[in-house]
Amino acid sequence: MSRAGADHDLVGRARETKKLRQLLTAHRMVCVTGHAGVGKSRLAHAAAVVTADGPWRRIVHVRCTRTGPLSPGALAAAVVRALGGPGAVSGPAGPDAAGPDAAEADAAEADAVRAVRALRDARILLFLDDVDPVRTECTGLAQRLLMAVPDVRILVTSRRPLGLGHERVLRLGGLRLGDTGGDRSAPAVELFLARARARVPGFAPRGTELWAVREVCRLLEGNPLAIELAAGQLADRPVTRLPSLLAHQQDRLARAHYLLCTPELRTVWARAGVFAGSFTESTAVFLCTGGGVAEHRVPGALARLAALGILERVGDPGGRGRPRYRMARSAREFGAERLREMGEFAVTAERRVAHGRRVAAVAAHLWGAGGQRQAVRLVLDEYEELTDTVRCALARPEHAEAALEMVTGLWFWWAVYDRAEEGLGYLLRLLPHCEPDGPAVARAQWLAAWLAAPHDPRTARVLLGRAWPAAVLAGDDALIGRIAHVQGMLALGQGDARGAAEHFRFAADTIPDHASAGPSPAVSRAVLAMVQAGFAPGAARRSARRALAHPGIRDDAWATLLARYARATVDHRCGRPGRAWQRARRALATVEARLPAPLGRAALARLVADVEAGLPAGSRRPAPPSPRTEVRLPDPAASPSRR
Repeated sequence: MSRAGADHDLVGRARETKKLRQLLTAHRMVCVTGHAGVGKSRLAHAAAVVTADGPWRRIVHVRCTRTGPLSPGALAAAVVRALGGPGAVSGPAGPDAAGPDAAEADAAEADAVRAVRALRDARILLFLDDVDPVRTECTGLAQRLLMAVPDVRILVTSRRPLGLGHERVLRLGGLRLGDTGGDRSAPAVELFLARARARVPGFAPRGTELWAVREVCRLLEGNPLAIELAAGQLADRPVTRLPSLLAHQQDRLARAHYLLCTPELRTVWARAGVFAGSFTESTAVFLCTGGGVAEHRVPGALARLAALGILERVGDPGGRGRPRYRMARSAREFGAERLREMGEFAVTAERRVAHGRRVAAVAAHLWGAGGQRQAVRLVLDEYEELTDTVRCALARPEHAEAALEMVTGLWFWWAVYDRAEEGLGYLLRLLPHCEPDGPAVARAQWLAAWLAAPHDPRTARVLLGRAWPAAVLAGDDALIGRIAHVQGMLALGQGDARGAAEHFRFAADTIPDHASAGPSPAVSRAVLAMVQAGFAPGAARRSARRALAHPGIRDDAWATLLARYARATVDHRCGRPGRAWQRARRALATVEARLPAPLGRAALARLVADVEAGLPAGSRRPAPPSPRTEVRLPDPAASPSRR
């Protein structure tokens, strides 16, 4: 690995190392991707070469040592030479390896395949390191080897995935800038301190010096190689000078790129600078069109900015699907400054909030129309951008109502996928900035009450007291029924199971079928069955059956999961552990493993474990799944109201 930072320790990479080992054990081809300097080669070496305990007998390490174009067949020729040595061999695919010309490239690949096949035991791990200069050849060689040699495994490090169907991708970003142990335990800061002490023994920053270290790591976005190089400058200048020096250098580099751009390209750069996370091409078209930039010109502008290094293409690891882009922090901040100079920041920020509302609306529609997996994937893709939009709206009261609609539209994300604390925090901070009788306020108050009910019943009751009159005056049966559902949760928290059952029954009977913007009546019916299981098993069985027979239940995967849990719980209570186990196992099998676990999955897993352990029914209280929060939030009555 011919890099200045090749010797850095794998600080903060324990999870990535473990994940890579798992991928290498389970799959035949793995690609580690990321920016230059993030430690791809070092991580791959640690996970595969240093700890060679995987399902392979031999490791062949071939690395590229040149950034320019190589002769066709150079990589395959390097593989053939590396296979000739004993043990784990390192063979460069550089100028010295550039043997055959373009006409013989295919023959070189065939030679590599024959060389692997000729081994008595072909269970090898072929480690192709830094293949960006020979990416096209690497793609063809890997495909050919995977098809011809069933036992071979391939590990690749590259800035981009190869795009093969067999490929599994581990994307490596910068080191984390914060951690639960405080700023000093952040991996990026720890790496800086370790390298700084090698240059300045006894280096122990405090106060402004420690702030400067954190700022350096933030400016460098946690890039390990860049952090090492920055720490190496401490022998010549104090640490407090580094942040301004780095900011000036990055600004100067961005300005140099900016001056080379056409006016159209500069405008797209500036407008796209408001995105905090990754964004799609269609989103950029929505935000960047107008003011001299035609709609059909935006995709080409994005491609040119990517070629200049201003944007990075991210998204689907295999390289398929719609392209997504991400702008580096330094380029993003520079673009935002240019946007302010152009006098367009306010308009672009308003468009950004409108985009967030549109994403939330699409996700909510997908959830209600049977596309719940697609809804979750959409939120995962846009999550960083959506949450940053909300945070920006908190500083701009004119955007508060739009942001409130966006957060409320994502009710399923906060309630079903264990984000209750975060969603509740956004709602309680946005509500004081909105008109009390606004159209989205009552639904937001109900959602906040639902999220707060398990751990802050006092706040939940205050919020329900505000939402109830608006729901009644508007004749909103769906909202009235959902308020009753939260009242059932509050009653259950007080130990009043029969009172809770009445609330859940009212909710299930009141919420209209196919009502949008919240949980279906089947959810209330399923929770009713769980509560009744403790004192009326026969009624609980009927409620569970009604939940599973509810219109539209086939299009509501989460309601189905809860209804099946209710049915399994009733079976266990009625002395049918075998049937309960089967129902619970079938329900767990429907959960998408590659997505976050929905609310109810943990309860099903506990039920399966109880049955397998032979625990009697009722040894654990079958509490219905509910959104979770971990901290008590302040009473919203104490928040200032908008006048």
